Amino acid sequence: MKSDFLTYQAQTTPHPLSLEVSHAKGSYIYDTNHKAYLDFVAGVSATPLGHNHPKVINAIKEQLDKYLHVMVYGEYIQKPAVELAKLLAQNLPATLESTYLVNSGTEAIEGALKLAKRATGRSEMIAANSAYHGNTMGSMSVMGFEERKQAFRPLLPDVRFITFNNGEDLNHITTKTAGVILETIQGGAGFIQPENGYLEKVRKRCDAVGALLILDEIQPGIGRTGKLFGFENYNCIPDILVTGKGLGGGMPIGAFTASNTLMHLLQDNPKLGHITTFGGHPVIAASALATLKEITESDLMAQALEKEQLFRKLLVHPLIKEIRGIGLMLAIITPSEEVTNSLILTCQRRGLILFWLLFEPTAVRITPPLTISNDEIMEGCSIIIEVLNKIKK
Repeated sequence: MKSDFLTYQAQTTPHPLSLEVSHAKGSYIYDTNHKAYLDFVAGVSATPLGHNHPKVINAIKEQLDKYLHVMVYGEYIQKPAVELAKLLAQNLPATLESTYLVNSGTEAIEGALKLAKRATGRSEMIAANSAYHGNTMGSMSVMGFEERKQAFRPLLPDVRFITFNNGEDLNHITTKTAGVILETIQGGAGFIQPENGYLEKVRKRCDAVGALLILDEIQPGIGRTGKLFGFENYNCIPDILVTGKGLGGGMPIGAFTASNTLMHLLQDNPKLGHITTFGGHPVIAASALATLKEITESDLMAQALEKEQLFRKLLVHPLIKEIRGIGLMLAIITPSEEVTNSLILTCQRRGLILFWLLFEPTAVRITPPLTISNDEIMEGCSIIIEVLNKIKK
């Protein structure tokens, strides 16, 4: 199977981890040799209820028996998509009332960028250094990491970059700016949180010059920070909210949400301002609806903050310089890239799944399912400490 994987399936890196998956359940993934791996990554924050959660699986199975794809997005009334969009609105500020469902986070970013330009009649977009918003051409254009972009230029024009948490840079947001796009918590950069009211200051600057604020919640969203969306921690409401990953409960999804006034602009002048064939797919929407219901109706968000404290209590070691993040969006920072690589690869051999961050080579991702138990946290942290003890300083 590995030979076929490397031969016939396009790869993203020269050295994929190549774990051959048999099945997954709860907080564990099992390989074809029946070895269990405790999952501290959750599909890069995409499975907030763990693997094969019964409510998610039942929702998918029930929808499978009714209908699959029936029409391109937005033409037919399909209950799972309508109920999902309604439940999102019920759990968001009043100005975030209309959701456009798409197929992935990067497609949602594309839609948000288009909406900002359509609403303002301006072309300039402002993004942050070390930002990651996806890998399609528009999303890559607002990626703040030149090494990943240089081979694919030219990209979108009129994109400027500012430094996250730098108040002086906000002067670059002007009456020429259509939109400012920021991750609520910078993911690929190393789980960098806004400081000193930074997002509030961005919000005020956008209001002053008539620019729209787009917040990318693809990673922080869906309960991971102890709130349904990360922006709720920072007293800042965006004009356009982008989500994905965890919203699907393990199925592929993206969404961008704004006011009805803004979203109506995609309906006319021109018509079909944004279109997608499979966005709002009924099976995926059913999975997302079940996921969102479980997170909003349970105490999983409160538990995320309690579990964060358990991680911080257990992960104390000379090779752990700091732990960044909030809730169950955490990153261990080690002294070097070599320590990070050794920790991740050795832990996988020991049956614990950790992962890298895109732009911070000393960071180790810890984003487990929100459903992870305290015993599982203690089990995984014990492995991390044991592995670190054997790494030469």
